[in-house]
Amino acid sequence: MATWTVADLPDQTGRTAVVTGANSGLGLETARELARAGARVILACRDVTRGKQAAETMPDTVEVRALDLAELSSIRTFATSMTEDVDLLVNNAGVMAVPHRRTADGFEMQFGTNHLGHFALTGLLLPRLRDRVVTVSSVMHMLGRVNLDDLNWEHRRYLRWPAYAQSKLANLLFTLELTNRLKAAGSTVTAYSAHPGYASTNLMSHTESVLDHVMSLGNRLLAQSAAMGALPTLYAATADIPPGSFTGPGGFMGQKGYPKVVGSIRAARNPRTAKALWERSETLTNVHYDL
Repeated sequence: MATWTVADLPDQTGRTAVVTGANSGLGLETARELARAGARVILACRDVTRGKQAAETMPDTVEVRALDLAELSSIRTFATSMTEDVDLLVNNAGVMAVPHRRTADGFEMQFGTNHLGHFALTGLLLPRLRDRVVTVSSVMHMLGRVNLDDLNWEHRRYLRWPAYAQSKLANLLFTLELTNRLKAAGSTVTAYSAHPGYASTNLMSHTESVLDHVMSLGNRLLAQSAAMGALPTLYAATADIPPGSFTGPGGFMGQKGYPKVVGSIRAARNPRTAKALWERSETLTNVHYDL
């Protein structure tokens, strides 16, 4: 199969995209390429100042709006500000392997930001969505276990990497259940997930531990660029692939290379777990999808 690059992006003129965490790394590269292809892109960023700095490196069809995925009130404010239709939502922002913290609403920070924040955002924007939702997961989903009885790490010792892996597995289960519900409702909106492989981004520099230095070295020696890491997201966002597809690098062990449709672990394809996680997510966020 021929390699897929940004040169294969179809014309995005007339389309509006929302990209979370678009001020750096994968989100910045995703937003930049969508804008270059003609889309109007809304950079949804927690740090608006950094978002505006990022916007200066992009075509003038971009706009910066405040969004903190660790705060449900911020998500609701952002969704209310969206008075226009949205063709593409890219759920990209996230945190990785951070110390034990809670969001403004009391959720474990990684689960609350990576999964619940995007779950709430997607549900609140759904009435305005017209085409696709892409949620960025990770190869770390393979180490994940969704503990439905303790999603927010309230009854067990917090472990940063298992917590991260749970949130990334939750991303895939969210896409599975969203795909099923959209199809059952006869919606024209479709859902996808993607992972960047091992990409060099600043996501790996906020563990507040010696791992920051270790992963910084790994970024320089082993990782592919953020531009390459963004390709699976762009592929999922624009390519003609089946709804519910999971995309990632097609190279060695899924860590590098050009994008293709890839597989996931069995736990990511469990419809009962996906449905139960969805129901708990609705309860926790008080966001109920209009499907």
